[in-house]
Amino acid sequence: MNSTNTTGPHTDEDLHDLLLNSDDITTFLQEFLSLLADRIPESAQPLWCAVSLLRKRKAGTAAASSVQAEALDELQNSFTDGPCMTAMREHTVIRVGDVLDDPRWPDYLPVAAEQGVRSVLGIPFELHGEARAALNVYSASPHDFTPEVIELIRHEVLQGSSALRLAVRLARHRDAEEDLRTAMSSRTVINLAAGIIMGQNRCSQEKAMGILRDASNHRNMKLRDVAQEMVSPLDGAHATTYFEQ
Repeated sequence: MNSTNTTGPHTDEDLHDLLLNSDDITTFLQEFLSLLADRIPESAQPLWCAVSLLRKRKAGTAAASSVQAEALDELQNSFTDGPCMTAMREHTVIRVGDVLDDPRWPDYLPVAAEQGVRSVLGIPFELHGEARAALNVYSASPHDFTPEVIELIRHEVLQGSSALRLAVRLARHRDAEEDLRTAMSSRTVINLAAGIIMGQNRCSQEKAMGILRDASNHRNMKLRDVAQEMVSPLDGAHATTYFEQ
């Protein structure tokens, strides 16, 4: 990841425009990393950048500057702790000058060194409780991050935090909408199955639901899956919930 460092600082307006033109968090962060590449001074050794995002108690690489950057970030996320997780948890800038000399994270750093990493920089985004995220910069050179470079990157991450916070919020709303659609679809198929049982056994809805629950417990299957098995033979397709968009 090299840079010509010819552009000025990016503004909130620039990054919000970038968000509006992005389909999802990953697209936004990929473009953010591309903008960041224009700002980091060129290094004698390769730099690999990635953004780790912690949502629903699970950390993962949301974007990366290259395949190798993604692999390095996923490697770190596979450990219980590391510079990135510490940066997110303690909400502070983490700098590893040389992975061969730093006593912190004794499980992770030797493995990072085997992958050609000599120094690491972790800078958290300001997400105010929406989620946790950090930019991770890996370098093949020891002591590769000067105070000036760290401050430059920290400023870019701070500028990007507002847009990322909005992106996370939108993603949460989309997840909630999908959960609602799934719940409504489940309710539909369960009600249809209960109706079939009521017709076959000439019983009440309460009795039909009891039969469904008994079948679910006996077969160790989710109630919706048992209901879907009953409904599918009627038309060979899954039941659908229809409602106004």
